[in-house]
Amino acid sequence: MSSTRPGAESDATDADTAYASVAVAAPVVRPSVRRAVAVLALVTAAALIPLLGPSAALHGTGEAAAPGVGGIGLLRTALFAALCVSVGELFATRLARRVPGAPLAESPRSWAPCAAGAGFVAALGLASVVATGNLVPDRLAQIDVGGLYRTRDGALALLEVDAFLVAGLCALSRRPSLQVFPLAAVAVAEALRAHPTTEHSPLTGSTLTLVHLTCAALWAGGLLHTLRLLLRWRTSPGAGTALLGLYARVAAVLLAVITATGVWSSLRRMPPGTILDQLTTTAYGRTLLAKVLLVAVVAVLALVARLRLRRAADPLSACAPARAEVVALGLVVAVSGLLTALPVPIRWS
Repeated sequence: MSSTRPGAESDATDADTAYASVAVAAPVVRPSVRRAVAVLALVTAAALIPLLGPSAALHGTGEAAAPGVGGIGLLRTALFAALCVSVGELFATRLARRVPGAPLAESPRSWAPCAAGAGFVAALGLASVVATGNLVPDRLAQIDVGGLYRTRDGALALLEVDAFLVAGLCALSRRPSLQVFPLAAVAVAEALRAHPTTEHSPLTGSTLTLVHLTCAALWAGGLLHTLRLLLRWRTSPGAGTALLGLYARVAAVLLAVITATGVWSSLRRMPPGTILDQLTTTAYGRTLLAKVLLVAVVAVLALVARLRLRRAADPLSACAPARAEVVALGLVVAVSGLLTALPVPIRWS
């Protein structure tokens, strides 16, 4: 005889159904939502660095910052970020075409048009500052657009505005690779702007800045788009591993060039006999020291990713430190934007 109560089986079934319905109704956090939150947090942190950083960097130095240094730093951060995204996308796409059997049809949507738009707005904001005599304008009447054509800084600011506009049009065209020319114009304009003609050996300084900025944009932006490609190539792990390995080999050279040009540029502005003092007593030196520490963290993360790529059972496990590397590079870009807005240190004798 069975001791099961009549209807017990149906009660159990009803309970399972009710539990299943509750489980379905429970909120599920999708990976896309987590990524969106992470990106938002990164953008917020990157924006706070140039906005709030000047007060901390200038504290106790006796130096005076230009008016609106926080806003200028934020605009230049946006300009650098836009340049990195656009240049990096072209670079990573070119690397992807060299991977045998790469599923190029599954490439992610281009961020270049949005990046060019952000760069255009940032360059326009910086041009408005130049048009008012390097002061933040309170009203439109203060902006002398015609005066931009009469000064070197004004001409360079207009060049950046026009270059990002052309880059955006190229990104929307059938030949997005043409962006390389206006983006190169932006890099040249930034290099010339950073070294006025009154500076000692301005051509040498501009050349160093151009090489440093170009390699940094290739490194940061290239890694970002490489990881976006790997996310879409999950069904082709072999192609993803080959692409990441190809990028890692180029990134090692880029890091060496970035380090060499960065050290050389720093020694030009802070001679060896004074650099230790200026790293702690000037706003420029403090911010430069923060950038160096961040780059050191990035280098360690890049080394970990490279070791995993070569030795791990699953080479794509290198994506984890690579994602952290992208975050750190985003902070480096923000610190670089702040660095360009701070007063240049005095070249002690």
